[in-house]
Amino acid sequence: MPGDAHNFNNMDTRAVIKFVVFFFLQGKVLKEIHAILIETGGEDAPSYATVKNWVAQFKRGVFSTCDAPRSGRHKTVTTPEIVDQIHELILEDDRISAKSIAEQLAISRERFGSIIHEDLDMLKLSAKWVPKCLNAIHKRQRCQSSEQYLEFFRQDPNDFLSRLVTMDET
Repeated sequence: MPGDAHNFNNMDTRAVIKFVVFFFLQGKVLKEIHAILIETGGEDAPSYATVKNWVAQFKRGVFSTCDAPRSGRHKTVTTPEIVDQIHELILEDDRISAKSIAEQLAISRERFGSIIHEDLDMLKLSAKWVPKCLNAIHKRQRCQSSEQYLEFFRQDPNDFLSRLVTMDET
């Protein structure tokens, strides 16, 4: 994998840490371990400071490569149930605020923003939540409506406009 450091994920990094643990348990010193990593990984090898931190943890008896628990609010995971709940709330009231939805579902506004823009592909337009682009159902509905209007026009062109009711965008 030399030259491909940008594609390292957490599992790859943890494998390197296990590699360092192996040398640490053999009694190798920090400089030797780092030299081996440079020889093996070249530019992709972890920095001296990183290896120093790892070795310091090993000296304290911490050999785990799992993430330690952290304080603070837990990150909310986007689940299909949450996406469906947001969609239902918007269908009930397309003028509902992002803050209101986030509070009702006990999720962060950032998580709501991610769901609304990435999963539901919607945006707020004229105080209403609307789809970013037309899906197949919307396109079919528009075609059917247009065909109905055309049929009304063919039946009575003079009375056509008096049968229409129009509204503004809101």
